[in-house]
Amino acid sequence: MLKSFAMRRSGSSESSDRFEYLQTLVTEFQDTDSDEAKEQVLANLANFAYDPKNLEFLRQLQVPDLFLDMLTEEQENLVEFGMGGLCNLSADPDCRDAILQSGGIELITSRLSSPREETVLSAITTLMNLVTPATRPRITDPSILHCMLRFSLSESPRLRNLSAVFLQDVCSEEQLDRARSQMAGRHSAVGIPLPRD
Repeated sequence: MLKSFAMRRSGSSESSDRFEYLQTLVTEFQDTDSDEAKEQVLANLANFAYDPKNLEFLRQLQVPDLFLDMLTEEQENLVEFGMGGLCNLSADPDCRDAILQSGGIELITSRLSSPREETVLSAITTLMNLVTPATRPRITDPSILHCMLRFSLSESPRLRNLSAVFLQDVCSEEQLDRARSQMAGRHSAVGIPLPRD
């Protein structure tokens, strides 16, 4: 009996330590004036968002909103790390709901035009993770489908393949046919703002 109590206490202590550490990171991010420190903390938070053990704590600390706020920043590193964090969180249904309740679709969609390939890849993946019966019409908006069709012409295999997965998994054949016909004659790769890296 003592052993099981010790194990529960140990798990509880670990959980408490984890929460406190994440809380310290969020506070450090909010308090620092150093751009480099903000980038480092945000990158750490994005990495912690990958571990399911951290998700409840990150929601309590409103980290999904912090990541969404980064999508409006001018510094591309902050945008990239914020988008990466959202990508990691968005596979979890509770985090997905938090992102959706905060207007995430529009903010994430705006980053499909990022000059950074990692940001665009994370945005596409996040949009796929945010698909529900209620959100599907917004995520399959013709403007997003046109963007994915343009990405499917990219020289980047990662971007080309991920956009193809999006088109296959998220869209109906009818939506694709309609989007393709709307783009007919104007889908040359010339002039498409694709990510640089």
